[in-house]
Amino acid sequence: MTNSLNGQKTRVGILISGRGSNMQALIEAAKNPDYPAEIALVISNRPKAKGIEFAKENNIPVKIINHKSFDSRDEFDQKLHQALTEAKIDLVCNAGFKRLLGKDFVEKWRNKQLNIHPSLLPAFKGLNTHERALETDVKIAGCTVHFVRFEMDEGPIIAQAAVPVLQDDTAETLGARVLKAEHLIYPEALKKVANGLVKVVGERLVDKSHCQEQPALYAPAIKSDQ
Repeated sequence: MTNSLNGQKTRVGILISGRGSNMQALIEAAKNPDYPAEIALVISNRPKAKGIEFAKENNIPVKIINHKSFDSRDEFDQKLHQALTEAKIDLVCNAGFKRLLGKDFVEKWRNKQLNIHPSLLPAFKGLNTHERALETDVKIAGCTVHFVRFEMDEGPIIAQAAVPVLQDDTAETLGARVLKAEHLIYPEALKKVANGLVKVVGERLVDKSHCQEQPALYAPAIKSDQ
């Protein structure tokens, strides 16, 4: 974790399985000299994940740990933990990582592993979030950054972003709008954690940063008569 006394940055390891668009957002944010975290390692469980090339182009060390090379989930988790530990990683960020991690691994990285999910948790946990949102006819969708727990899409919520659901939305158009919000909120959430501005008390998050009240999002929009 970041030590503000010695000025060292939090060392972050990012887990990917595909194109890693959220990984790209985190890497770009970390290029700012004032950003409190550095991306020290990218790990992919798929050798041909498109995000690998982007990480290498940005001089980020990449390690491929193919889950198919292991006989059990525990063996894969142990190798993953070993790689993160050897790289002296402080925080882990899941960025489109398509593997459920075992309880032992999750507990080892308790309150040190972040995930982003394309819904306003606790709504629409799991897969096909945008399709389900449209089927349910909600008017506001969004995304959530949270600390990882063993149960799927559970854990103290660090930050959320909301976007309106439009009348003619498809899963693809809604997903694209939510993804843009993900790319903004994930770097901000990581920044807060790396700066030590949030902590978990019980299973709730305490945010030490000053947050002014923000205007509400209305969907459909409410027009003023004035």
